[in-house]
Amino acid sequence: MAHLSEWLATYSETVIQHAVLRLSQDETVKLQVADSVRTFLFALSESAENETIEPISSILVVWVQGRNISPDGDFNSLIPLIVTLKQVMWQAILETCSAEIAVQILTESDVIFTDAVTYLAALENSALLESTRDQLYRAQTRVKHLDKNKSNFIAVAAHELRTPLTLVEGYIDMMGAMSSGLPESQTTMLIDGVKSGTKRLRDIINDIIDVSLLDLKMMEFHFQPIWLNQLLVAAEKNVRKLFSTRTVEINIDRESIPREPTHADPDRLLQAIQKVLMNAIKYTPDGRSVSIQGRSFPGFTDIMIIDNGVGIDPANLTHIFDSFSALGDASLHSSGKTKFKGGGPGLGLPIAKGIIEAHGGTIWAESDGYSEEECPGSIFHIMIPMGTAAPDQTVWRTQKS
Repeated sequence: MAHLSEWLATYSETVIQHAVLRLSQDETVKLQVADSVRTFLFALSESAENETIEPISSILVVWVQGRNISPDGDFNSLIPLIVTLKQVMWQAILETCSAEIAVQILTESDVIFTDAVTYLAALENSALLESTRDQLYRAQTRVKHLDKNKSNFIAVAAHELRTPLTLVEGYIDMMGAMSSGLPESQTTMLIDGVKSGTKRLRDIINDIIDVSLLDLKMMEFHFQPIWLNQLLVAAEKNVRKLFSTRTVEINIDRESIPREPTHADPDRLLQAIQKVLMNAIKYTPDGRSVSIQGRSFPGFTDIMIIDNGVGIDPANLTHIFDSFSALGDASLHSSGKTKFKGGGPGLGLPIAKGIIEAHGGTIWAESDGYSEEECPGSIFHIMIPMGTAAPDQTVWRTQKS
């Protein structure tokens, strides 16, 4: 390709001048642009002389390696630069050569430019892929670091929050024992009030830790054969004792509950059912009732907790299982845990959902709407797998939240 190399030897400076005007208007970088174009044209001449793309490919490798790819994967491709150089050079060829010579030089240069653009595209794609892999690795490392921090936070919270509560409870018990000889004394009344507040604080702390463990798939479960009838009776007794000041009746349709056992963590499943039952009673006015019924499906039992309380707005049915999703105006809620529409941190149903899903089941609610006057009620469905072995916890731990 002697025609191209000879032409470049004569007109390369002209091409450089025109290219600089096209590529940059900044006087401070024109010299740098001129050097880069000169280097490229020299390599172009060598490629034409030796009929190989290697001189240009070496320059392109250096150029691509010297460019930065932004964290979001954006970078300016060098292909428009090569295309601009080609346009400038072809214009100069047409202005300085006869038609016959121009056709020969244009043909020679087109082969080299085409190979250069193809090689450059492959280089840039490879660099972008490598950058993406590197960013993905850094992101994965960051996520692991954040997960470790969350785990550490849970461990610290469990220790740092529970330990002082244990001390407070211990000293209160000692004070209560010392003042037990004073019937109906003011001291006893104050101690009982502090004990009640301390227990409420412990319950909230335990709920926060539990919902965090569930979010991180770190809660431990100990599966064993259990009977749902026994579990529901225990839940009824615990909740009835907790809501002793309320006049909401709890009825269990025991005939509808399967008699065969299933595998579950009895403590955690009891905790989940109690959370849902407590929620039903909390939003049911005094003088009304909450019933528990069962329905059998292939491989599952649907435990239905049915109340005739204030109901749930359809728009909120999917949100009641979100953490800290207590509905309504918080300023209008009572702070009591068992009072009608009593406020709370909104963790009971999310905890129940996490525990049920860890067992391989699911939970959802249905309601005709919200009305404190008509009380349309709600139905919570707890689908519990009926199996002869514990569910695969690996599946639960690898599920995305």
